[in-house]
This record gives sequence, structure tokens and C-alpha cells, in this order.
Amino acid sequence: MVRLEEWSSPGTYFRCGTRHRIRLIIPLRRSFREWFVSPENEYRGVCKLYLSERRAEGNRMARYLKVGVAATVVALGVVVAFTAQPGRLGVGSGESLTVEDYTPRSTLVVAEHLVPRAKFPVIDVHSHHRPGVRGERWDTIVGEMDQLNLQVLVNLSGGSGETLARSVQAIESSDHPNRMVFFANLDFSDGVTPGFGVRAAAQLERDVAAGAVGLKVFKNFGLTVRDGAGRRVQVDNPELDLVWQMCARLDIPVLIHTGEPSEFFEPVDRHNERWLELMLRPGRRLPADRNPTFEAIMGERDRLFTRHPDTRFIAAHMGWHANDLGRLGAMLDRMPNVVVGTGAVLYEFGRQPRAARSFFDKYADRVLFGKDSYVPDEFPYYWRTFETEDEYFDYYRRYHAFWKLYGLGLSDEVLRKVYHENALRVVPGISPVGFLTD
Repeated sequence: MVRLEEWSSPGTYFRCGTRHRIRLIIPLRRSFREWFVSPENEYRGVCKLYLSERRAEGNRMARYLKVGVAATVVALGVVVAFTAQPGRLGVGSGESLTVEDYTPRSTLVVAEHLVPRAKFPVIDVHSHHRPGVRGERWDTIVGEMDQLNLQVLVNLSGGSGETLARSVQAIESSDHPNRMVFFANLDFSDGVTPGFGVRAAAQLERDVAAGAVGLKVFKNFGLTVRDGAGRRVQVDNPELDLVWQMCARLDIPVLIHTGEPSEFFEPVDRHNERWLELMLRPGRRLPADRNPTFEAIMGERDRLFTRHPDTRFIAAHMGWHANDLGRLGAMLDRMPNVVVGTGAVLYEFGRQPRAARSFFDKYADRVLFGKDSYVPDEFPYYWRTFETEDEYFDYYRRYHAFWKLYGLGLSDEVLRKVYHENALRVVPGISPVGFLTD
């Protein structure tokens, strides 16, 4: 997994005039020399901009500024920091810091309760693993699961056809046949053309016969999937109605990832809460001139959920409403066929512990544990946030959240429901073995 430090170099300085210099922090995967001779090298224009700003300030004491360079450079994930000559800022060391560099140590002294192992057995309804995991690698994963008290992983990357059938067979013939189950996927590689729904529903029926216990729909559906004329396929496109009806008939859930966090659709400026992530991962931006709005795609999703009341939907990532729990609760009130998964939004719960605890208490039957990427040493952050009332502790991925987390202190009753009871009800294909005496 790419870590933050892999995206930044120590920095390279250029002079701007005779008194000032500019620090460029360029991606490690591209050498400075490659960048310097490339067409997108516009540092001279940046210097001109900086000096103009400095003159407008009347040569007041320099402030530490951070700006994007040109659009072409921003696309490369370049972070630019402007600074005066060493010593002129009044900084004793003469060093400047970027947002990535600034990681102050906390002087707060509070109780810590690390939780390396979940209090009750856990079903992770949102996990991803490559097809055909088996042998030594599978044994290693199970060993990691045992240490964490992860009883079952729901592999949402099951694929379809022969790929899925081989993956299911590999697990079922192993020494741990009940520890991983698979969701099938729809194949949108040729777009959505007339008859797609009929073909996809038939393939899904075959995939369930081969061992799939649910359907996962990835985020490209609603964003980049196109029809035969090249138009974006909306989430509530009726061509797929037969697929959702097939899920109801087969008694399997649909875990659907719709859209992205609302800030991904907004301008990437100093007001954007996800600025750092969108600078480091520019491909995640969803500019308005090329994408539907956040509200438009959420509206399509909600109409889909409402139109198919007999189909069970799991809205991945809390439906991207974990930052607005009132809105999420109202959605669940209107749509009894919908539950939500906690994948990759722990940072939202941890910054509003009282509101989040009230939400979990009220909707305890509607929340399923899910993490998303399988990284064993990240799971304890979830256990600590859900099980303790610890204060002001780190989140594991800073570009998701620059703030600290606070524990919710959920009750045992709620923990059991979130950790496994709800998943056993929503995904009947999961074996109850391992949950009967927790």
C-alpha cells in the first residue's frame, strides 16, 4: 500500500529574485531532472507570482504560504511551499514545513486503552482480496484474523464466471472453509447496452449457484460506466432493474458503493476539508464540468433503493453521509430495506463521539462492520474507537483526516450487532459457526 512518505521528496529550492527562494516538493517516482526539463516546469511563473505578492505586502514580514503551481504540475501531485531566506521568518532552525511535514507531538496526558483484539467475533463485510487466494497466503491471513478476532471476511472482489468459481472452490477446499465468502460483480467493460440487464441477471444467478453470497457494485457505476451512446449510466437506470429483482429472488444483498465523499466534487482550495488527499491523489477529484454533482448521484441512489423495496441494499461507506448523521438517519427511516457499512469512514465517527454513539444506539440493527482495504495493523483503530472512551488519539491514514479520534464506548449489545449479528441476518450465506458462544 502506498504510504504518505512515498509521495514526497525532501524538497528542492530555487531562488526567486535575490532575497527569496521557493521550495518544490516533487513526487519521488519522478526525478527532479525529469521535471526540470519537462514542459510543465513553470517555476519562473510561480516566482513572478510570489514576488508580486511580496511587493503588494509592502515588504512586511514574510508569511509561510502554500499554493498550487500550474494545473499541469498540480496534476502531478506537486506541493509547493514558499519561504523567505533562512532566519528571516524568525524560525530558529530556519526550516519551513509543508502540511505533510507538520506532525506535532501531543503533550496531552490521558488514559490509553489499546485494543489489539475485538471484544466479540467480527464479520468484515467490506474486504478486498485478489482472486484465487489459497495455500500459504490464505493460512497467513487466517492467522492474522485469529489475532484480531476476525471470524469472516466478505471478499467483495469475487468477479464472476470462472474467476469466481475458482476462488470459491479454493476456499471451500482449504482448512478454513468458513472464513471467507464472496460477492459477485457485474461486468461493465462493454458498457450498458440494450439487454444488459437480462444478461447480467442470468450471470448473477449462475454465480450464486457457484457459491457467491451477494452482489458488490463498484463506484464506477454512476460515475464512469457508459451506455451505447457514450452517456453516463445513472444509478437508477431501469436497464438494471432485472438485476436488483434477481437479488431479491435469490435472497442475496447488494453492497453498493455510490459516488465519493462530497468534498471530492468541490473545488480543491483552502476551504476543502479533503485538500491534502486530493493533492496527493489528484485522480480522486470529480470536477463539476465532467461529473454529476454529489446531490445528483445521491438522488439516483435513493430512487433506486426506494424503487426496489424487496431488495436488501448495503450502502457502503455509510452512504457517504457519516459526516451528516441526521441525514443518514432520515434515509434509513425512509428505506427499511437499506443498511449501512462502516468501511473507510472511521474518521467521521471519531470526531463526533457523542453524536455517533447516539446514532449507533438508535440504529444498532442497521449498521454492519466493514473496513475496506485489508491491512491487519489498522483494525485495532476500529476496536479502540468503538469499544473505548479514549480521547484524542491518532487515525491511521492522515490524508483522510488531519484530526484526532475519540472513542464511542459502545455497549456490548450494540457491539455484537455491529460486529456480526447484523451481517448474519443480512447475508444468509455466511455460516453462523463461530458466533454461537461469543
